[in-house]
Amino acid sequence: MNFVFFSPHFPANGADFCDRLKKAGATVLGIGDAPYEALDGKLKASLSEYYRVADMEDYDPVFRAMGHFIHKWGRIDRFESLNEHWLELEANIRTDFNIYGTKLDFVKNLKRKSRMRAFFRKSGVETIAQRKCSDRAGAMTFIRRVGYPVVVKPDSGSGASNTFKISNTGELDQFFRDKPEGVTFVMEQFIEGLVVTYDGLVNRDGEVVLAASHRYDQSVMEVVNKDRHMSYICFPRIRPVVEEAGRKILKAFDVRERFFHIELFETRDDRIIALEVNMRPPGAWMTDAINYTFDIDVYAAWADMVVKDAAGGPYEGKYFTAYASRKRRLRYLHSHEDVLAAHGDKIVHHQSIEEVFSRAMGNYAYQMRSKDQAALREAVAYIHAEKA
Repeated sequence: MNFVFFSPHFPANGADFCDRLKKAGATVLGIGDAPYEALDGKLKASLSEYYRVADMEDYDPVFRAMGHFIHKWGRIDRFESLNEHWLELEANIRTDFNIYGTKLDFVKNLKRKSRMRAFFRKSGVETIAQRKCSDRAGAMTFIRRVGYPVVVKPDSGSGASNTFKISNTGELDQFFRDKPEGVTFVMEQFIEGLVVTYDGLVNRDGEVVLAASHRYDQSVMEVVNKDRHMSYICFPRIRPVVEEAGRKILKAFDVRERFFHIELFETRDDRIIALEVNMRPPGAWMTDAINYTFDIDVYAAWADMVVKDAAGGPYEGKYFTAYASRKRRLRYLHSHEDVLAAHGDKIVHHQSIEEVFSRAMGNYAYQMRSKDQAALREAVAYIHAEKA
């Protein structure tokens, strides 16, 4: 298999994906904008060739890079980045070179929240009332139907950037005064609840070969807008209602041979409501949280599924894994050394966060695991405790 990995140097776990692809038997070719000398050693060892382009947003040089690879290596079997930002470019390349995977005719269904709702309805999973938000009159029509508060967010994109809760007409007017030009927004009914995920791998026959579930302890929108720390837990077992909803959504989208990251609201009255779907590995450190929870190598599981069509598993959850971040601007009660001394037996990884991800993920984070969920909750509370 000739596999072109786009942007293998960013995010950093691209090196792990490329390493496992090579170990699974693929010829791994990279396209990126970083100098070859700046690449991670593991990544260099994984790549049979690296083609540098000056601007990854410029399609023509990427197209030429593919032509070069085909001339030198023969037919290209896969083109992936495993990154939400490049979904459309990936689909464009696959369409132009007839490569297996999601093509241009379908990719907008995976990028645009307004398109996702049709598939949620097809799945039978409850979904959020929503409307495209181009002008104030249309917004008021929607608000008269669902009431305040509402949430506005970009129709295309992941994370919680440019996502706001609007609770009154004053905030609505402020939103329309400040709204960036050229960005299409959707408005959604505000749901009181926390985000729970359904994450994993689906093979080329549409079968789920690995599934996991995380739950955030805070609203990511509030974390970003108020510049707060955050935490989440990966569970060793998935709640049946989450599993059922996740599988129904996967069947409706009929996406094959991919990671999936489905976000659902878990409400106080125990409803499960579809929020959005992302056909990529889960963000933050969730990919590694799956590894720690199941005691597996999810990078290898993905590579074996893609290269060898391997089923893998069965995968059995053994631990709870928690993530807890800190923000530089906040004054914490316990020092980093205190955290390591008090909870070092549970900490499996800790490091600073790349600045581009820090608004949501924090400036520094700890990943912990234990068979005792209460012990992890205590550790998270200890890490997040602030001075008066």
